Amino acid sequence: MRIGELAAATGVSVRALRYYEEQDLLSADRSPSGQRHYRPAAVERVRLIQQLYAAGLASKAIVDLLPCIETDEVAPQLLERLRAERARLDGQITGMLATRDRLDAAIALADDARERGRPCPR
Repeated sequence: MRIGELAAATGVSVRALRYYEEQDLLSADRSPSGQRHYRPAAVERVRLIQQLYAAGLASKAIVDLLPCIETDEVAPQLLERLRAERARLDGQITGMLATRDRLDAAIALADDARERGRPCPR
């Protein structure tokens, strides 16, 4: 499939797909005229890349991780790096949960005040 087709299939921009190639996250075969042609497996790879980016991993970490995912083999030093990333994500999740709890408390106060006829000031 061509780059536009891959972009449409994954919801990722053509520009992002080119960036993934520059970062060695994705590869394409080239036609004699230089057009990119992706294998069908590229759709799942792009989705995985998107998930890893959404998890907060940098492209360098993703480059190192992708071969491990494909082969189910992880080097010890990469495993430590992944554990550190997981710990970082756990910290972010904990912070976000605390923020959500504060927001829930503010919503409850505002609802209570509104029910008593005393809406919160803007």
